[in-house]
Amino acid sequence: MQPLSGIRVLDFSTLLPGPLATLLLAEAGAEVIKIERPGAGDEMRTYVPKFGGDSVNFAMLNRGKRSIAIDLKEPGAVERLMPLVVSADVIVEQFRPGVMDRLGLGYEAVSRANARIIYCAITGYGQSGPRASTAAHDLNYAADTGMLALAAGVDGAPVPPAALVADIGGGSYPAVVNILLALRERDRTGRGCKLDVAMADNLFAFMYWAMGDGQAAGAWPAPGKALVTGGSPRYNVYRTRDGRFVAAAPLEERFWQNFCDVIGLPAAVRDDARDPGATIRTVAALVREKTAEEWRAAFSGKDLCCNVVASIQEALADPHFRARGLFEGKLTAEGKTITALPVPIAPEFRAGGPAGYPALGEANSLLDKGKDN
Repeated sequence: MQPLSGIRVLDFSTLLPGPLATLLLAEAGAEVIKIERPGAGDEMRTYVPKFGGDSVNFAMLNRGKRSIAIDLKEPGAVERLMPLVVSADVIVEQFRPGVMDRLGLGYEAVSRANARIIYCAITGYGQSGPRASTAAHDLNYAADTGMLALAAGVDGAPVPPAALVADIGGGSYPAVVNILLALRERDRTGRGCKLDVAMADNLFAFMYWAMGDGQAAGAWPAPGKALVTGGSPRYNVYRTRDGRFVAAAPLEERFWQNFCDVIGLPAAVRDDARDPGATIRTVAALVREKTAEEWRAAFSGKDLCCNVVASIQEALADPHFRARGLFEGKLTAEGKTITALPVPIAPEFRAGGPAGYPALGEANSLLDKGKDN
């Protein structure tokens, strides 16, 4: 038995935050049923490149789920869906505040029919506040919370993050954490609850150090100037002779001295507290003298927190990650197989084995039949 076996999740969400959250629940054994629009379904189905009949993005985020296609605005649609609502343990939705209420599927209406329901609403800015109904994406949440201002490029301008931190770190993961907490609380009380997951709110945890520095010491970090944003030679990225990059993070003194020894940093600039900029420039010049492979060999076996920046293709072939079984999960569609998205669910909680993703409406037979189907 997986930890979430017997838990039914109705997923009204689209694109990334909600679907990734429900993927994690599905990996732990929950039955996840996507509620999609007839004809088009989740917008992510239309993205490219394709894997099977839909996009590979959709396939990776929705493996192991089922799909019901129903127009929630049609007369009688909510009544048809209600047996599944009554049988559900969790609802995940990602509309703007008020949309589910207008459809007749808001928390108040649903909880009257199913007092045990755990109702998770994921939005950008939350269910309340001046920005609650503002349209935005990941980059906007990073901009509003100060996160984007901390990431500066060589010209001093903020650089779009490579990862969708707000969607995943501010949306998907907090949603799962709180759903699991709510399930545990329901075990105790017998009642469900509504969860207000705001992606922007949850970005501040990633900037604990910036908040602390500013509030406790008045040292509000400037773009590219803080310890972990490019202001220190001990936490920086340096270009190699062949145009690749070294990620150097020898923060602690013992690592720093080992790093300095390996690259041959002169004693005059080893005390980086005196003139960090001068030390950065000297380190950069030394790293440019050798190729990435030469540095890889020089760092091998040394205790110094430095490595060569890998491409995603190289990372997928990395012997370390493969030895840990990270890419053993497989996703299948129309006779093709690719590596499934690794998710942070412990292997002992996952079922394993190849899994497909749902065709639009393939589970419409579940309508009106309740939890036994």
